[in-house]
Amino acid sequence: MESRELSTTDVELFDQARRLLERAHHPVRHQVAAAVVTDSGAVYLGLHVGSRRINVCAESSAIANAEMAGDSTIRGVVAVCKDDSGRVVVTNPCGVCRELLGTYGREADVIVDLRGQVRKVRAMDLMPNPWMFPHENDWSVETPKSERA
Repeated sequence: MESRELSTTDVELFDQARRLLERAHHPVRHQVAAAVVTDSGAVYLGLHVGSRRINVCAESSAIANAEMAGDSTIRGVVAVCKDDSGRVVVTNPCGVCRELLGTYGREADVIVDLRGQVRKVRAMDLMPNPWMFPHENDWSVETPKSERA
């Protein structure tokens, strides 16, 4: 997976998510904040909402905010949380968010923590083999196909 250094715009996106989390953080209900930037340059924020049984990720609420505004071409995304010392840090998207990014921003840059190094990668690289409906898959037991065939 190719990673790239952050730009000034990426750092500004992080700062917007960080400010939201600092303002709204709650140890159960609001653990993560996210920001997405679209082709228009607009930034949409999202906040993790949770209860004892249900959680909605910050990335999904940021994507939903962009969609509701009719500004749906996502170019960049970052999610942040607090570490054990209370410092706001980049957190990587979960599997559900990776799938959503593959649907709503496949070409988007996602700011991630690569074992202590904050970089950006393409959303499509986070989940290169997304889930498919059976009718989207042309493989069957009766007629197996190989990539080498």
